[in-house]
Amino acid sequence: MAEDFNISLLQFDIVWEDPLTNYQQIESLILNSSFTPDIIVLPEMFNTGFTMEPAKIASENSNQLVIERMKKWAEATAAAIIGSVAWYEADKYYNRLLAVTPAGDVFHYDKRHLFRMGAEQAVYTAGNERVVFEFKGWRIALFVCYDLRFPVWSRNRRDYDLAVYVANWPDKRIDAWKALLKARAIENQCYVAGVNRVGKDKYENYNGATRLIDFYGTVIEKAPDGTNCLTNGSLLLKPLQRFRERFPAWMDADSFIIE
Repeated sequence: MAEDFNISLLQFDIVWEDPLTNYQQIESLILNSSFTPDIIVLPEMFNTGFTMEPAKIASENSNQLVIERMKKWAEATAAAIIGSVAWYEADKYYNRLLAVTPAGDVFHYDKRHLFRMGAEQAVYTAGNERVVFEFKGWRIALFVCYDLRFPVWSRNRRDYDLAVYVANWPDKRIDAWKALLKARAIENQCYVAGVNRVGKDKYENYNGATRLIDFYGTVIEKAPDGTNCLTNGSLLLKPLQRFRERFPAWMDADSFIIE
């Protein structure tokens, strides 16, 4: 188990529906970093932007290509790579968050809460399973953008240490992003990584506000606004475990069933 867990958060201006250019941007940042991360987190739909025309982008062939690319990055950096893409499977499209390890293991989570104000539910199919995967002894929960607004879905049942939220969250609602990331960290007694894009697409402007938050709700690392960059931080497991033992709020949590 890794007591110290290094994380890199990649914030960048995603070029609209241009996977190759976006792959090149990612590689220029992650392959030239002097930091040694255990995981690298990319924004939502990191290779296309928040497209509502997945038929132009996603196919069985593109699925294979993106997995191959992420495996290449994971091997080159010795880090697990996390990021979402438009995914085609069995005649349906998903906003799928992938986690690919250096050993070639692939985990995935399909976004549960589709953004109806952008008609995402008209194009993509919602997932129905929460996903927590383990890497180097750390339990990591996977979420996408609009999921952040639904605390029941994010509830920590003592099954994760780090919650990852990837997003295309527009600047006009950025105060909600910042507040909700803190809230999820506090109520779930966990670390939270929130990775957002910057720049502009055909719908919105984005300023980033990518950040890493500890279990007290303290922002411990944050990216400069509007900048293509890697933001690096280190997580410590023992302080998290001690805090949970001293302040076991989870023991008084209400039980619930998700339908």
